[in-house]
Amino acid sequence: MQKPEPFVKSDTVFSVTDAAALLKGVVETAFPCIRIRGELSQITRASSGHMYMTIKDAGAAISAIIWRGTPVNFRLEDGLEVIITGRLTTYPARSNYQIIVNEIEMAGVGAILKMLEERKRKLAAEGLFDAARKKPLPRFPQRVGVVTSPTGAAFQDIQNRLRERFPVHVVLYPATVQGATAAAEVAAGIEYFNRAKNVDVIIVARGGGALEDLLPFSEEIVVRAAAASEIPLISGVGHEPDWMLIDFAADFRAPTPTGAAETVVPTKLSLIQELDNMWHRLSGNFTTRLANARARMDSISVKNPRQMVMERAQRLDDIGRSMDIIIGAKVQSARQAMQSAATFPNILTTRMATLGQNVAHMGQMLNSLSYKSVLSRGYAIVRDGDNNIISSAETQAVPVSIEFTDGVIQMR
Repeated sequence: MQKPEPFVKSDTVFSVTDAAALLKGVVETAFPCIRIRGELSQITRASSGHMYMTIKDAGAAISAIIWRGTPVNFRLEDGLEVIITGRLTTYPARSNYQIIVNEIEMAGVGAILKMLEERKRKLAAEGLFDAARKKPLPRFPQRVGVVTSPTGAAFQDIQNRLRERFPVHVVLYPATVQGATAAAEVAAGIEYFNRAKNVDVIIVARGGGALEDLLPFSEEIVVRAAAASEIPLISGVGHEPDWMLIDFAADFRAPTPTGAAETVVPTKLSLIQELDNMWHRLSGNFTTRLANARARMDSISVKNPRQMVMERAQRLDDIGRSMDIIIGAKVQSARQAMQSAATFPNILTTRMATLGQNVAHMGQMLNSLSYKSVLSRGYAIVRDGDNNIISSAETQAVPVSIEFTDGVIQMR
């Protein structure tokens, strides 16, 4: 860089305040806008909302300030390599120079990928990417909501492809798809359709671009809005190799905006082909059933009425013969039962005589076994005071009564 010519005379004497003000004016005039690449360190956030930090490399360090309200689309961490855009100024109270940041972006694909991987793990742990959350897409949507830039090629591609395949009503929610406000606008579009309930499916789309340009579609606010959508949502961001975090939260990921349009509706040709196939299947099924019915009709033989009457008469004759046989058997059985009943009195008389003989015999046995018959032969029974029989002299019991066959003598 060329060394600037001095514009302060060597014999001029300034006050400290004047010198500081002069220096401040020179720096701000010379560097109204500057981009600096370096590594962040010593990041602090004041209670006012302003952030103070240092951006450095191997040879130097510069203080940096991000005023409250300045958009920052990612989390600032020590060691993160960034590119900041702002203006150089001085802080006379401490006699140092610093850069006021207007924009900040990550430097290098490696840093961005690291940040995206950490964010992906965090959101996956919350269950925002679970397959169970995925909703099926409607087969024939009538209204399709699109969240994208109205002037971008993505919206034109979607409209053209829908018009070619299966014309439906398209509702656009205009949103910037790049820059500091893109993430908030895309999330607002998803939330709008869910509140209005005026579409059957939502497409979030953006054409291809650098990884840094696609970062809004990996912001938490967008991912959470996509995961919370009650309306089926298709992500069509970038090109085939580009995977943004919204792709994991969406119900379906299309490789391109055009692919999203192809996913959301079928082609007219495929529908016609499907209808033709259905007609052929139905026609074939109907033809088969008709042929089967015709075969059944042909197999039915209509008999002569006289023949049918004769067959019925023959069947009645068969039934009559069967009834005669059955009734005859029943009558014979009843006759035998009546004959058996006629012999019942003789059987009963014989049975009663046999029972009388048995009773007489048992009476004779009872008399022969009774002690009364022993007493009738001249014996006697001696009993003591407890009416127990005295059967031996050794008991030395005192006799109280003596029973003979004709009576009892009491001993006093």
